[in-house]
Amino acid sequence: MARIVFLGTAGARYVVARQLRASGGVYIEADGTRLVLDPGPGTLVYLAREKIRVEKLTGLIVTHVHLDHSADLNILVDALTEGGLKRRGTVFIPREGLYGENAVLLPYLRPYLERVEILLPQQEYRLGEIAFRTSVRHHHPAETYGVVLELSGKRVGFVVDTLYFRGLIESYRDCDVLIFNVVRYRPHPSPQVQHLCVANVKEMIQELRPERAVLTHFGMTMIRANPKQVAQKLSRETGIPVSAAYDGMVLEI
Repeated sequence: MARIVFLGTAGARYVVARQLRASGGVYIEADGTRLVLDPGPGTLVYLAREKIRVEKLTGLIVTHVHLDHSADLNILVDALTEGGLKRRGTVFIPREGLYGENAVLLPYLRPYLERVEILLPQQEYRLGEIAFRTSVRHHHPAETYGVVLELSGKRVGFVVDTLYFRGLIESYRDCDVLIFNVVRYRPHPSPQVQHLCVANVKEMIQELRPERAVLTHFGMTMIRANPKQVAQKLSRETGIPVSAAYDGMVLEI
């Protein structure tokens, strides 16, 4: 059995800055492999609260460089390698996170790791006993890829930050469980705000028909709309069980 722990369900700068929801990303454990997906601000603290040993992590996946997805990357690398005393762990990250003005993984920490792998669109990867693949490149200001992980015989897709576009659906076509970053309740009038809204999620659920779906990464409009009620309505309208994640929630696969 695999388990997914939501170390935080905050999305968007205001919710993160005010810590109206925690922003620690997602912890995933399966068959002895332990990873953190998108270590946002406070991940180190939230791992400690859940009594998860950082030095036991197998690796980290960063879907894009925005701070709510990468702020604790460097402290986690330092912690899991015990300050570089033990060379171990793998970081998966888009090229933008390693090179250029938006690089987020500090150069002095990179030799501490066993591997650093660059995420590319629609490629297959492995971390310990967990195989995963990337999606098409998402429509987002930073270089961004969702991931589909093989966990206990199920395909679990993380649809991370993106503007909705039809090509998105094919990347998650065969997922048993879909976890959506749904920052907005309604679409934003500006095309520069590139995040999913509830209507986008509903369309994807109706098209893809997963066994279940989970909403997370909420902005203020979602929090005001009450994510639990939004999830219940989506369940009724789509016929698919939909739940709203909360900080510390454990999802067993």
